[in-house]
Amino acid sequence: MSANILTKVHGSIFEIVINRPEKRNAISLELWRELDQALIAANKAPGIRSLILRGEGKAFSAGIDVSAFMQLGDGYGPDWLHKMRGITADIQAVVGRLERMEIPSIALLHGYCLGMGMELALACDFRIGTPELKVGLPEVHLGIIPDVGGTTRLTKLVGASRAKEIILTGRHFDAAYAERIGLLNQIVATDQLQAAGEALAADLAKAAPLAVGMAKRVIDGMFDLDRGLMLEGWAQAALFQTADFREAAAAMAEKRPPVFKGR
Repeated sequence: MSANILTKVHGSIFEIVINRPEKRNAISLELWRELDQALIAANKAPGIRSLILRGEGKAFSAGIDVSAFMQLGDGYGPDWLHKMRGITADIQAVVGRLERMEIPSIALLHGYCLGMGMELALACDFRIGTPELKVGLPEVHLGIIPDVGGTTRLTKLVGASRAKEIILTGRHFDAAYAERIGLLNQIVATDQLQAAGEALAADLAKAAPLAVGMAKRVIDGMFDLDRGLMLEGWAQAALFQTADFREAAAAMAEKRPPVFKGR
């Protein structure tokens, strides 16, 4: 496993660290594959009672590395745009692995938690943030939607109206707002973030592990997540074919605001 993802075990905690601080932990396809391997390792590790996920450097994650779009042809061929439902399902599967783990997961959020980074945090059972944290799902400014479970999981977590406010505007929101709507469980000082995560993990470790795992599965099973993910993949596959998406990609490359025409 390369340096994009670091893992370590301390006590009953399996810790996964996103380690691209020079890129504000932007998520590349290589990093995503390494994350999947780390989650598989966490599932197999003996004696683990919780998982902590955090980012190195000044941010949890600024979202997808835009160059990852260019890498899709390497794995899916030159006509990858016509395979988006399958591509989306493959990417969603990694977040699904995190969410479906029976051990509870805790995301420690600081700096920026945007786009694909926020979708990753939404798949965790708990989210603890710092006062300066900014969260958001800015995909609509690229002519697409959050398709790695972000649309589905955010709606499940905060309700349709709040989810629409976050997704349809694409704005950044502060930690106080995130806590008020239930997106964050807790806000702590930056220098207390790791300690707060470990304290929650210690509380979780006091409970019967089979009961914790079953309670998590029962709660998560109350919602039709699979249908939501399918709808995300369907919508995204259509949006990747639009002129607005091509305009957003061109505008990003040319460092100018996009001009959307609704086609």
